[in-house]
Amino acid sequence: MRLVAEADRCVGCQNCMFACARRQNEVGLSKACINVRSIGGLERGFIGVVCRACDDPPCAKVCPTGALKLRAGGGVRLNINKCTGCGYCSDACLIGAIFWDDEINKPMICIHCGYCVKFCPHKVLRLEKKEAIEHAQK
Repeated sequence: MRLVAEADRCVGCQNCMFACARRQNEVGLSKACINVRSIGGLERGFIGVVCRACDDPPCAKVCPTGALKLRAGGGVRLNINKCTGCGYCSDACLIGAIFWDDEINKPMICIHCGYCVKFCPHKVLRLEKKEAIEHAQK
């Protein structure tokens, strides 16, 4: 599971977003499955928004075509061929981590590959097994 581990270290460079798009053979920030945005200017910092791999994802529950299937370890996988572009999944995501590809009218959802992690110069992102995260929180 990918997580924003050290949010206060984020300087808003968006390297993670560029890396995500590049992994998909795309360019530009609009094709990233992670988003970095300001939370109120330089004095307040930035926030990274990324799928948190819910155990019981609300996005999958509202998908009328079954295009979102539960993923081992949490979160979902998108079968783009089943997706009609209704947008219910995006509306249902509690943290706004489902982004939209306007060119094909389909959602863009993190697959937790971890590619973005190695491009973060300040170690804001981490890829960990869900069990390790839950154990550390106890």
